Amino acid sequence: MNMSRTRERLVVIGGDAAGMSAASQARRLKGPDELEIVAFERGHFTSYSACGIPYWVGGDVTDRDRLIARTPEEHRARDIDLRLRTEVTELDLDGQRVRARDVESGEESWTSYDKLVIATGARPIRPDMPGADAAGVHGVQTLDDGQALLDTLEGTRGRRAVVVGAGYIGVEMAEALIKRGYEVTVVNRGSEPMSTLDPDMGCLVHKAMEGLGITMVNDAEVTKILTGDGGTSLLERSRELGGRQVRAVVTQDREFPADVVVLGIGVRPETALAKAAGLPLGPHGGLLTDRSMRVRGYENIWSGGDCVEVLDLVSGQVRHIPLGTHANKHGQVIGTNVGGGYATFPGVVGTAVSKVCDLEIARTGLREKDAHRAGLRFEAVTVESTSRAGYYPNASPMTVKMLAEHRTGRLLGVQIVGREGAGKRVDIAAVALTAGMTVEQMTSLDLGYAPPFSPVWDPVLVAARKAAAKVRGSV
Repeated sequence: MNMSRTRERLVVIGGDAAGMSAASQARRLKGPDELEIVAFERGHFTSYSACGIPYWVGGDVTDRDRLIARTPEEHRARDIDLRLRTEVTELDLDGQRVRARDVESGEESWTSYDKLVIATGARPIRPDMPGADAAGVHGVQTLDDGQALLDTLEGTRGRRAVVVGAGYIGVEMAEALIKRGYEVTVVNRGSEPMSTLDPDMGCLVHKAMEGLGITMVNDAEVTKILTGDGGTSLLERSRELGGRQVRAVVTQDREFPADVVVLGIGVRPETALAKAAGLPLGPHGGLLTDRSMRVRGYENIWSGGDCVEVLDLVSGQVRHIPLGTHANKHGQVIGTNVGGGYATFPGVVGTAVSKVCDLEIARTGLREKDAHRAGLRFEAVTVESTSRAGYYPNASPMTVKMLAEHRTGRLLGVQIVGREGAGKRVDIAAVALTAGMTVEQMTSLDLGYAPPFSPVWDPVLVAARKAAAKVRGSV
């Protein structure tokens, strides 16, 4: 602790879910007379829902501020010294200080700390290819990114959009652009969209996207982005870049005209600062922490959110899973520990849910290739069922795929694709995975039943019964 101060100082790098949750929780446990909190955020916003950006772009959420859970003013009112548009550029671990630069003025200064939280998030993957930095090419990770994309959409006369990548962001942004009246093409290097699913389940998403009018191009690698005025843009930025406005996306054998390009390739942990300081990184480039979210080997440094790797409770391996649900939990754990309490984050099972129009897409646990990579032998089953009793009005089809460990029958993963009522059923499987249940045990789960909500045998339990029978037959 710095003896020149009468109270400890907590420095937080990153003003979104993990960082500000940590700061807020620490403040609940320790008042300003005990703990000074300084938080740096390089953007304009704090504590917002990045997951809501596609719905804002698509018009489902009409006001950007509805995505903000807590404003900078609200944080400051709780005696958190929040400094917006300030980017931390260097960590001095020996001196226990950080160098920060004012983004507007360029002025730099050092701030000392007693405790440090690194919550730098993740950055969109921007391919290293000609034209990737052209006007009209957007990654979408922050509210600033979302605003920049909306500015492009409102300032562009053309109505052709290309989305590169078909993961969660790519699929959600494709739907948002369709809602805004764009002609949308999704270029995906995988065999089917949603690589977080097995291809046989991704095929169902493919069909739904085409039903929306989205052109899906699978097994295609983008090689470059062509630029040029083309008379399609009113953007000032295009003129500043000498006419380097996007006009097409090129793959190995085709060219797709584009007035706007959205990169949905995925994200990487934003850990350049941590790497430069010599902090431990995992195989996916994320910071490694213990169960208290303390950076391994450092007593006074914690990290959470999209910049860390976490334990997969099913495979036993570390993974990078950038989700707001995890980030908020990390922040609560960190803030509790910084504030003098004790909390741990045990790990994840990899649960996620999304949608394409009215098609709900959910997964938890391992895919087939994950199980193979972890060296697990397994049985896989797929069942077709309905969201309600078949005779009840508006019952819709649902496909459930389930993986169970060979011989033991331990549940390994579940994927669900269907209409209303399908997506959140994955939570049944998420709880079963966390508890280490077998598919045989799952068949006895006492789930709620009434014809408006499910068949008498819920689709997840139908899959569990089929999986249990297959496991018994393999013994």
